[in-house]
Amino acid sequence: MERKLSLAVLVPVYNEQYLVEASLLRLEVLRESPWLNRVKVIVVNDASTDQTGEVLQRFREELGGTGLAAFEWVFVDHEVNKGKGSSIQTAVQHVDTDLAVIHDADLEYHPEDLLKMIPLFVKEDADAVYGSRFLASEYRRVLFFRHTLGNKLLTLLTNLVTDLNLTDMETCYKMVRSDLLKSIPLESKRFGFEPEITIKLAKREARIFELPIRYSGRTYTEGKKITWKDGVNALGALLKYKVSDRIYVADEHGSEILARLNRAPRFTKWMADTIRPYLGERVLEIGAGIGNLTSNLVPRKEYCASDVNPQYLEKLKKMQQTRPYLQVQYTDATEGDTYPAETFDTVICLNVVEHLADDVGALKNIRATLERNGRAIILVPNGPGLYGTLDKVLGHYRRYTEAQLAEACGRAGFRIEKVLKFNRIGAPGWWWNGRVLKKTTFGFWQIKLLNVLVPLVRPIDRFLPFPHLSWIMILRRDDADMGIVSVDPSEQQDMEERERTEQGR
Repeated sequence: MERKLSLAVLVPVYNEQYLVEASLLRLEVLRESPWLNRVKVIVVNDASTDQTGEVLQRFREELGGTGLAAFEWVFVDHEVNKGKGSSIQTAVQHVDTDLAVIHDADLEYHPEDLLKMIPLFVKEDADAVYGSRFLASEYRRVLFFRHTLGNKLLTLLTNLVTDLNLTDMETCYKMVRSDLLKSIPLESKRFGFEPEITIKLAKREARIFELPIRYSGRTYTEGKKITWKDGVNALGALLKYKVSDRIYVADEHGSEILARLNRAPRFTKWMADTIRPYLGERVLEIGAGIGNLTSNLVPRKEYCASDVNPQYLEKLKKMQQTRPYLQVQYTDATEGDTYPAETFDTVICLNVVEHLADDVGALKNIRATLERNGRAIILVPNGPGLYGTLDKVLGHYRRYTEAQLAEACGRAGFRIEKVLKFNRIGAPGWWWNGRVLKKTTFGFWQIKLLNVLVPLVRPIDRFLPFPHLSWIMILRRDDADMGIVSVDPSEQQDMEERERTEQGR
């Protein structure tokens, strides 16, 4: 038997006094799953105006006499009605399981179908599984044609936005890896949640699967609540989240800001093209993120992509499935014992060293993982005068002058082979946003504009009258004198003079 998982069932409830108890009792079937070792049910009463609260209170008191007592239960009450999306956001705060799924408080869906969804997370390495009401299933209740047409239209439009081929975007039964779900900022208050979570999963490049489920839809006289107005709101959500890049919650890694920078793939390709001539065949990349640069630099005989962000590592591991030469592992640049045991002919470390208090220590660790005469490629931000709010929110300890960077590299035991001045086109935007407007993120359209301009600017970037935004240092491991290389004072003075001239351009 393969590994077992834990499951959280999120149950938003509004005015379901006659059905909610029966709906919750149906969850007892989850005890039959050989894949589950723990079930947690999180019920959110969204300020119901009928007797739902009393029914839930009685249900809580009688739990001990049912098979459901083996489950963990959390009951939460909203003081005011906030909508389905808000109820799900409340429930997510209590999730501490491997998987999470949404279960409505009516009787339209059958929890037996959840038993089919769970194995896909083990057998197929799924990130999300959708239960489709429109794939062939054992049975379904025949109901509203126009309602079905609306669902299919919304699914079609979502597929156009996401380039997926879903058959049922509006399904309630969406089972998602909990760590992925909790890392996505959910914003929709009501039924806009369905397109929002689908679009954001697609933008995170999640592995989404579908399987057929049964559906016993109810009529409006039986209590169905969703109307044509919710369909219109879903269309608005589609437009909103199509252009949104809020796909990571704020964290210590700056994931939400880096996600916006990833909207400029041409810039990443420019960076990759710049450093590619200096790469060997056995490469370690430190701070690989979600693999945008990695995908531009492979294939190689051996390529190890590493990061400290667990969400990024999960994404990188997905890349391994079609790249047998790719290895993925956790590596903290400041902790030597987290580096791979083997050595490499090239180490890439872009936009990492400036985040570290002990930059020299990190450079020494990089040197230690290089084979004799190996090469390191380091990119760091240029110009203390450009330091602003964007640097602060990204966790930059510093921006470097050429002399400061050369001194740090020398202390770490590196010989400078080549210095590249990279990305003048980005400097005005960085200065304007971080120094003048004091922003803590980049404008969406600014990044899109950068992506459009890159092909035009690349050939002339070195001639632009701006300071360059980044240094790219091509370094060689220097084994002379135990790897300690001092910087000549006159050479350092020349570097500082060149830097002052550069900053004044």
